[in-house]
Amino acid sequence: MKNRTRNILIGILAVFLALAVLDSMGVFDDRPYFEVPHGNHTHYVPKECEPALPVSQAPTTRPGPGQTVDCQGQIVPLPE
Repeated sequence: MKNRTRNILIGILAVFLALAVLDSMGVFDDRPYFEVPHGNHTHYVPKECEPALPVSQAPTTRPGPGQTVDCQGQIVPLPE
């Protein structure tokens, strides 16, 4: 009985840790940009740009609802 309870608790802990790691990797994040802390401010860098936008060129203003950051570092409306 003790062994079964211990195995269940280890399984629950493993699932919790796996979800925490996946969340920290951004798997559940549906925003089209990354938040990059930089000193006393945050840059908002688009996720899918080729070539990647340098952090220093990304805006420091959070995009509002219905907005995103384009590959030139401008805050623009989300495409329909």
